Amino acid sequence: MALLTSKDTNSDKEMAFDFHFPTSKKALIIFTRNPELGKVKTRLAKTVGDESALNIYKFLLKHTVKITKNLHVDKYVFYSDEIHKNDIWDADIFRKRVQSGEDLGEKMHNAFIEIFNMGYEMAIVIGSDMFELNSEDLNGAFTVLQTNNFVIGPAQDGGYYLLGMKSPIEKVFQKKDWGTATVLEQTLKDLEGEKFVLLEERNDIDYYEDIEGNKAFEQFLPAIIKKN
Repeated sequence: MALLTSKDTNSDKEMAFDFHFPTSKKALIIFTRNPELGKVKTRLAKTVGDESALNIYKFLLKHTVKITKNLHVDKYVFYSDEIHKNDIWDADIFRKRVQSGEDLGEKMHNAFIEIFNMGYEMAIVIGSDMFELNSEDLNGAFTVLQTNNFVIGPAQDGGYYLLGMKSPIEKVFQKKDWGTATVLEQTLKDLEGEKFVLLEERNDIDYYEDIEGNKAFEQFLPAIIKKN
């Protein structure tokens, strides 16, 4: 991956603030971390090491590109730190932004606000590391939003892997213990009285146990783990 250089800075800032007119009523927001050694999948790295964790994350990024690039919606990638011009996120397909806010909730809320201010009628946010997610899941979630105000994809760890809506409700993003098993429960309380649908539960990848025995990830594991 090509990292930002001083030559890239001005054009990347232009990309960050460039306005795009919607070509669809639907927008997909993809939250991603900049893939840097020691900064991604840190809980997984405690077992497999930083290098293997980074390679696994890059593999998951490629999976996310694959399942989203052909969706008939406008697609926005929100980077954790800075925009990378020449990476796996093709700028002709994915519109690039940078996350803003103090915690995950504020960052998601700000992203939804930005998207709806452009004129979109429905939007869905996902992470970039869900191996169990596929294109059909995403198309189904947008279909759900046609007749419901919210759609949620519950994760096995008590959080959620997908959140979609027709307009943002600020409380959904506030007073959450992000990264804990209470997030989904807290969110559902906020949506009492709202029309929403829960999708099929999926497993996200945070710990070694989440990939243990999965052949797709064996190629990235250190030899000592493969032997065991």
